[in-house]
Amino acid sequence: MPAPVFNLAPSPSESPLTLSLSPPPPPPPVLYKGTNLLALEPEDRARAGVFLSFQSPTEVPGVANADFLRLACNARRKARGLPELDPIEFYGYLTPKLAALNMDPSFLNRDVNAGFSGGEKKRNEILQLAVMEADLAILDEIDSGLDIDALRDVAAAVVGLRRPDAATLMVTHYKRLLSLVAPDKVHVMEAGRIIYSGGPEVADVLEGEGYEGVRKLLQAA
Repeated sequence: MPAPVFNLAPSPSESPLTLSLSPPPPPPPVLYKGTNLLALEPEDRARAGVFLSFQSPTEVPGVANADFLRLACNARRKARGLPELDPIEFYGYLTPKLAALNMDPSFLNRDVNAGFSGGEKKRNEILQLAVMEADLAILDEIDSGLDIDALRDVAAAVVGLRRPDAATLMVTHYKRLLSLVAPDKVHVMEAGRIIYSGGPEVADVLEGEGYEGVRKLLQAA
C-alpha cells in the first residue's frame, strides 16, 4: 500500500509563515519496558539494558580496554542487583567471550579503540555487548569495513548472544550479514519510514531488485 499523503490546510488565522514559526511538537515517547528512553541519560539507558554500537566507534586514549569493560560490566550488574566482579573474577568471565570473537587477550591492555583497525573496533564493540549482557542491542552497520573472516567472527558472536528474553536490531545495507545471522524479521526503511516488513526472503528481493522489488511487494499486498 503506498505511503499516505497528507494535505495541511491552515485556517485564515494560521498563515504558512505562522505555522513555520510555531515551535515543533515534542517528540513522541520511545517506550522501553514502560520507560521513556528519551527522558534518560545515555548511561541510564545502558544500565537499563540498551546497547548501541556505532558505525565508527570512538577512540578513548588513556583508558585501558580492560578497565573500561569491567566498569561497564559492573555498572550493568549493579543495576540488575548482581554482585560486582573483582579483576580476577572479571578476567575469568571475559576469557570465553574473547575466544568467541577470536580476539587476542592483549587487546585488553590497549586503550579503548585507540589505533584499532576497523575490524578490531567492530569486534571490540561486540565484546562490549557480550560483557554488558544487554536486553536490546542496536547494531549500526557492524559489517562496515570488515573482511570476510572478521565478518564471520562478528556474525557468529551475535548469533551466540541470542537469548529468548533479548532482542537485536541490526542496521545494514548488505545481505551478506543477514546470510550469516539469519534474522527473524527484515524491515525495509526508506526516507526515514519502515515501508515493508517480512521474513528473511525480503533481503533476497532487495538484493536482486532493490527498492523497486519492495514496491512490487507493496502493490501485491
